[in-house]
Amino acid sequence: MELTSQTAALRSPCNFMACSFCSAPTGEAVPTSRQHEASVKPAERFWTSVRDQPVKLRLSESGPGSEMPLTVHQMFQETVDQYGDNPALCWKAAGQWQSMTFKEYMQQCRMAAKSFLQLGLERFHGVCILGFNSPEWFIADIGCILAGGLAVGIYTTNSPEACHYVADNCQANVLVVENHKQLLKILKVKDQLPHLKAIVQYKDELEQKMDNVYTWADFMKLGQDVPDRRLDAVIKSQSANECCTLIYTSGTTGNPKGVMLSHDNITWISNAAGSTINLRMAEESVVSYLPLSHVAAQVNDMWTCMRFAGTTSFAQPDALKGSLGETLREVRPTSFLGVPRVWEKMQETMKSIGAKSSFMRKRIADWAKAIGLQASYNAMNGIDTVPWGFMVANNLVFRKVRAALGLDRCRSCFTGAAPITKDTLEYFMSLYIPLFELYGMSESTGPHTVTGSCKTVVNGGKTKLDKPDNDGNGEICFYGRHVFMGYLNMPDKTEDALDSDGWLHSGDLGKHDCDGFLFITGRIKELIITAGGENVAPVPIEDSVKEEVSIISNAMLVGDKRKFLSMFLTLKCVVDDSGDPTDELTPLAIEFCQQHGVTTTKVSDIIGNKEPAIYKAIQEGVDRVNTKATSNAQKIQKWKILPQDFSISGGELGPTMKLKRPVVAKMYQEEIEQFYS
Repeated sequence: MELTSQTAALRSPCNFMACSFCSAPTGEAVPTSRQHEASVKPAERFWTSVRDQPVKLRLSESGPGSEMPLTVHQMFQETVDQYGDNPALCWKAAGQWQSMTFKEYMQQCRMAAKSFLQLGLERFHGVCILGFNSPEWFIADIGCILAGGLAVGIYTTNSPEACHYVADNCQANVLVVENHKQLLKILKVKDQLPHLKAIVQYKDELEQKMDNVYTWADFMKLGQDVPDRRLDAVIKSQSANECCTLIYTSGTTGNPKGVMLSHDNITWISNAAGSTINLRMAEESVVSYLPLSHVAAQVNDMWTCMRFAGTTSFAQPDALKGSLGETLREVRPTSFLGVPRVWEKMQETMKSIGAKSSFMRKRIADWAKAIGLQASYNAMNGIDTVPWGFMVANNLVFRKVRAALGLDRCRSCFTGAAPITKDTLEYFMSLYIPLFELYGMSESTGPHTVTGSCKTVVNGGKTKLDKPDNDGNGEICFYGRHVFMGYLNMPDKTEDALDSDGWLHSGDLGKHDCDGFLFITGRIKELIITAGGENVAPVPIEDSVKEEVSIISNAMLVGDKRKFLSMFLTLKCVVDDSGDPTDELTPLAIEFCQQHGVTTTKVSDIIGNKEPAIYKAIQEGVDRVNTKATSNAQKIQKWKILPQDFSISGGELGPTMKLKRPVVAKMYQEEIEQFYS
């Protein structure tokens, strides 16, 4: 989870939980029996970079943060003991939904753990999982942990070389892949992995029989003869302050770092995050579709659901290419996590549908959305009343929209992993669908703050600003039992991230306003320092341009060590089935063109003709942004539309759609020089 945008207009603490749509009484805590108390091994320091070294826990003397430490197995067993017959996992097979109870889930994880032991999984060695979300992904991950290994997700978009880096760094004994496509990546690099003992493919039959390569069915049979007492001995030897999972950062500025998470990191944040947002025991339902190699998806889909006995339903592999909407309507989750691009796509689709509505329908929708926006702001600001006409608007518009999106049972909708614009936030607020922003990092085991401002820190967490400047901007620092153990084999980088008192330095800049609310103002490593020595945070300026000019998809500010700022822009275009940008403008982009008297439907036409009306509209939008600049050094002097949008496959975006600035700067170095020639 990465930086999320916070805007002054949304600074008040969100009180949506008090409204009829979002209200959710706090679930009863699962009692922790003394027999399930975890051992905690002696440790002198809060951090380590050694795989088998325990760390000191940040235990509080009382209140949140003082809870009994648990291992993953203990948290899982507590849920099985009380809610064993409840559905844990659901998936679609041959067009029909199938399910697995928590008891069956535990049994499957134990079988997988025995099979890993049979394959020779060594303590604190990796099991890498490369594939789309599925029951097998969860079972492999948890089975690895029960067997004493380190569970490691790998992004499905990784190249063979990137897969090799992760597998080699964690000394992986086993690689679990989804299908033949992912298997081929590993086969290219397996001879360079000295610790690798086996590969398991969890979907489809093997296209070719190979030594030490197993189907999922064959893998699950391997441990049949491993006695329970052997596995139980491994489970019993585990301590809450030892590493069990590695989350590899997306590597936007170099090789990814292996974020070491302890049992306590995972079990504590699952409880703290769930209690912060008032999850209900045995009533929650989520849809799993975001990459499980990312900490946000793991905590949301796997760990918090386990802690609160919720049900995880798996989307189809083509979820982000169109099938997610159907899954949401079938599952009707009680909470939903989307990265900003998912919410933006929903917004674009709904706007496109709305544009085709009759005049009267548009008038009704506009009237209702004005009421919805005011009602949302009232709830955020603690005002109990709703505007006149709210009930009519709710019945005519809001309920129908939520049902059409599959969000009619949804008490909480979340956005995280990257910045989201105020325009998108207010669009969903106008439909009375509040988006709670999550802010955190892999290094904080996911969420650190929740809601529409950064006021609500997870129960038991602490925040401070380090070395604030004259304007109050300082580095945001986290403290709590969710703060990670360290980076695997990287003591120097670990010491850079964690100070001697155990505070995590996020690398993000923030400040408090007069009411004490925390705002994120930029990222230290992303700061542009102009030739005149002025520090410029690029994200707020980029977001402002996207809000002012609706045809813009992505924006990237440049100007480090230069005399003035310039900007790269991309236009909103249709993506193909592989997620690659095409030359076709989106319906909303076409509508923007038509509003300015331009009939083209292609990106190349606009750029090739330097379409005067479109270029003028963009310049006017940039001018409006510049009028809000605090100094001339913060104004955009030049801009250029790039021939195609940024994408994951193109390398400009990371797996969570985060902009890879160094990559874009290198790709368009010649264009940058032209700005300043």
